[in-house]
Amino acid sequence: MELSYWEKKTWLTNIDFAVIGSGIVGLSCALRLRAQHPKAKIVVFERGSLPQGASTKNAGFACFGSMSEILDDLNHHTEDEVLALIQHRVEGLRQLRALLGDTTLDYQAHGGYELFLKQDQQTFNHCRDKMAYVNALIAETLQGETFHLKENTFGYSGIHEQLIFNQYEGQIDTGKMMQALVQLAQSQSILILNSVTLEDFEQGNENVHLKFNAFETSCKKLFIATNGFSSTLLEEDISPNRAQVLITAPIPNLPIEGTFHLDRGYYYFRNIDNRILLGGGRNLDFKTEQTAGFGLNAKIQNRLEQLLSEVILSGQDYTIAQRWTGILGLGKKKKSIVKAVSEDVYCGIRLGGMGVAIGGTIGNQLAEISLK
Repeated sequence: MELSYWEKKTWLTNIDFAVIGSGIVGLSCALRLRAQHPKAKIVVFERGSLPQGASTKNAGFACFGSMSEILDDLNHHTEDEVLALIQHRVEGLRQLRALLGDTTLDYQAHGGYELFLKQDQQTFNHCRDKMAYVNALIAETLQGETFHLKENTFGYSGIHEQLIFNQYEGQIDTGKMMQALVQLAQSQSILILNSVTLEDFEQGNENVHLKFNAFETSCKKLFIATNGFSSTLLEEDISPNRAQVLITAPIPNLPIEGTFHLDRGYYYFRNIDNRILLGGGRNLDFKTEQTAGFGLNAKIQNRLEQLLSEVILSGQDYTIAQRWTGILGLGKKKKSIVKAVSEDVYCGIRLGGMGVAIGGTIGNQLAEISLK
């Protein structure tokens, strides 16, 4: 693409800070940089026409982990590591709500529920027996008892008669969240360029050279916030993983309110605009879903429809209105990677499927490490 003198001068010359990725992490990083450097030229580069990874493609859960997910994490991490993860997520949600406000986020405090299929009695028993232990572990962080049992009053079929309720879980509208972050960034003279992909970068003596698919430029400092897409730029423990989602058309008099988890968090659903949004199933086909390519997986989509028709909306009429996928950034550990890659290059990646909860704080940390 041939750029004009005006285009180069206005957008691509004398860049102080280049941020790659206009999702939650990238925009939060840019906003913190602006607070630290009021007169700096900050440009955010985004590969998609909209934030492309998961920021606008997630389910909008304001959550920090279901009971079975926390217990599963304790099988692979120390107690201190799991507690730190939960504290990070809880504090991240608090900061997000404080920054944008509950009205802007359309935050709904309906609570969260974990469901157990009747044939999964063993998992339910394990979660029930460990509930007091987990409540005690996170009591100081949440300032009260988080999980307790509730009866299945939603009419779900094939589900254990008791659910595990989390009173501190909520839901947001992630489209409104991202729109607000974009507007806030633009109001602070942060430039956002869409549909440009960073292909390579090179640390120089005084700046960082950037090679995009459409042009080349340079900056004083580079911040990589592309999460699941970062494996093409960085040699870190992170891989892209696809998440499958569907949503129904509006259902008259839908009685369901809240966020719901099933099977260690691998399945999740919620109400939104009198619809059911349902996602997950990556555990059915880990190998295929470890990809940065968007696209539907028939095996997983069929399982989502089966859960919808047999469990969630059993006996009710509905139609599928839309399907989509998002790209997560996962690794062997759930702890995010926030580090200096070289003298003037930094990354904030590997959000582990908890971008809504921790994206803002990771973005802030990413900006702050450039000061050290």
